[in-house]
Amino acid sequence: MLESHHVAIIGAGPIGIELAVAFKQAGVDYVHIEAKQIGSTIEWYPLQMMFHSRADRLAIAGVPIQVPDQQKPKREEYLAYLRQVVQQFDLKINSYERVEEARRLGEGGFELRTRTIDGERRYRVDDVVLAIGAMHAPRPIGVPGEDQPNVSHYFREPHLYFGKRLLIVGGRNSAVEAAIRCQRAGADVTISYRGVDFPAEKVKWWLLPEIRGMIADGRVKFRPSTFVTEIQGTTVLLDRGAITADFVLILTGYRQDPRLFEMLGVELEGESRHPLYDPDTMQTNVPGVFIAGTAVAGTPPTKVSVIVETCHVHVPRIVAAILGRKVEALVPGREDD
Repeated sequence: MLESHHVAIIGAGPIGIELAVAFKQAGVDYVHIEAKQIGSTIEWYPLQMMFHSRADRLAIAGVPIQVPDQQKPKREEYLAYLRQVVQQFDLKINSYERVEEARRLGEGGFELRTRTIDGERRYRVDDVVLAIGAMHAPRPIGVPGEDQPNVSHYFREPHLYFGKRLLIVGGRNSAVEAAIRCQRAGADVTISYRGVDFPAEKVKWWLLPEIRGMIADGRVKFRPSTFVTEIQGTTVLLDRGAITADFVLILTGYRQDPRLFEMLGVELEGESRHPLYDPDTMQTNVPGVFIAGTAVAGTPPTKVSVIVETCHVHVPRIVAAILGRKVEALVPGREDD
């Protein structure tokens, strides 16, 4: 059975949800598809991780985020907030439904084939909005032993490393935060980083004094300007020496999965392979295919350059383009967010 809608939103992160609210309020017929659970990228953030952005900059659809200190929400608070927004606006989101095929139709529009827990579905839509984010899988370092069971590219919680020797590979925000939290929880922490020092512009400002203090007084060992060359059980070989570690956390960033762009014919540019789009309408080089949220970034070769708080403006631009209205008439005041 082929289900028909005007628009398909693919991805239910913050901006995808904000767009769904805007479509519903504007009377747009849409279907919302998410491969996992809503906010799935945020779900695998470390437990109790604090966002870099303030609560008011992360709020969507005009719904304020209430947190105890009126500053920055934590992972759990923001996931609860996203659930609240979905419930408040009675949004229908087809979670755990993965788009396996997306193709343009000769007569116009698009056909999507999805896989759900209990079978397959097909949709015919006039427009597609890709709100799929930019972090789908870890960025591997490509060394032998990287796939061992004591090696992970995700930092979940510090308790797992209590009383254990932990090597953290990386020197940006995720690596620094993991090192601080794991040392506080009783782990013997060593950091291997290719740089001479932690880049101040890529680490939360309140973490830098903490990690530098831990290194200065010997609570965390720092191996700057080093590269992992191989992992052999609990022995980790560096380009300069070796380290004994019970566990290895490789926190060197994440990459985008570009397959949906490629299926739909969206042109990808530059080293980051970011999608080509018109910033006034968020429409890609393929008529009827729009992009929203952090998906615009592709896979940045260095720091994350696009975050949720800079993407709110995508919503009125997309709704305006699809309905042929002016942006200012749809979401007053959000152009300057």
